[in-house]
Amino acid sequence: MNANHDQPRQADHQHGHPDHHDVVGAPTPEHGHLHEDEHPHRHASGPLGWIAGWLSPHSHDAADSIDDALAGSTAGIRAVKLSLLGLGLTALLQVVLVWVTGSVALVADTIHNFADASTAVPLWIAFSVSRWAATRRYTYGFGRAEDLAGVFVILMIATSAVVAAWESVQKLIRPTEVQYLGWVAVAGLIGFVGNELVALYRIRVGERIGSAALIADGYHARTDGLTSLAVLLAAGGVWLGFPLADPIIGLAITVAILFVLKGATVQIWARLMDAIDPALLAQAEAAAAQADGVQAVTGVRARWIGHSIFAEARIVADGRLTLSEAHAVAEEARHAMLHAVPKLASVIVHVDPAPLDGHDPHVTLAHHDSGQDAY
Repeated sequence: MNANHDQPRQADHQHGHPDHHDVVGAPTPEHGHLHEDEHPHRHASGPLGWIAGWLSPHSHDAADSIDDALAGSTAGIRAVKLSLLGLGLTALLQVVLVWVTGSVALVADTIHNFADASTAVPLWIAFSVSRWAATRRYTYGFGRAEDLAGVFVILMIATSAVVAAWESVQKLIRPTEVQYLGWVAVAGLIGFVGNELVALYRIRVGERIGSAALIADGYHARTDGLTSLAVLLAAGGVWLGFPLADPIIGLAITVAILFVLKGATVQIWARLMDAIDPALLAQAEAAAAQADGVQAVTGVRARWIGHSIFAEARIVADGRLTLSEAHAVAEEARHAMLHAVPKLASVIVHVDPAPLDGHDPHVTLAHHDSGQDAY
């Protein structure tokens, strides 16, 4: 038997416990949040480790701050709006400098920042679509719209790498004089600071609500900041009498963008392929196993849909229980898992009776089972 009273998009992990979190963003111990020393993905220590963490997103499946899917979408939309405003302001400041100096060197970076500010729009649309109620055709709702937006972000990061590489090679082949070095440096600094602030904000909110797409878009803003940083460093190199600094730094920035692209692609790929942090499954299994009446947990599987987790679990209970009693056991297990796993919006619990007299309750369906079913 299965026990699940949640509609796919309406469950939203609300159990009527106002103390579920003492402070938003500060998880309480009873919800199974991983401590930092338990995190399955850790970068190397020291400067190289910091650079690797700065350039490459890592899994935050166990982040536990906003469990409500609707609240998560609202927070995501707010983040997109504010970051769009921040990037738009950054690009406008650069437009002013382009107008004052007439410097062609600034035009490309300014246009680049305007174009990248507009990429927040698809993510905005995705967060809005993800709030639509499930239908008879789309029974799990529309949370996957976020993951599709993440694919778009990946393509934009790849485009940034191609453009940066192309411009750098062209400047190596046909060197051009950079004028208004002071203003060029100021514009590069504005672009870097503006994009980095937006990147930090998007990544922080994305981790808080569990949105891989928003995290990827944060790293997309970071790649734009890197291109602006290249402008700043190139101006410094030219000022010091090394005109080839511009294309050489551009190629170095291209390599950095490729590292960002790799990390973001791995994360979005994992979401699209229904990958889940094994630590989360362990938390769910442990919680279900401790529920009253549960004799064993024979399998749990889960998937992210947008920034919410949907799961299925198989438990074993006393085969002599009545239907109502078995259902009560399933509800205990389900309730325990909803509290133990961050952002778990819905879980279906299947109850198997403990074999009596050596009888296998699944023998009649054994020929239908496959490796994928034996979770």
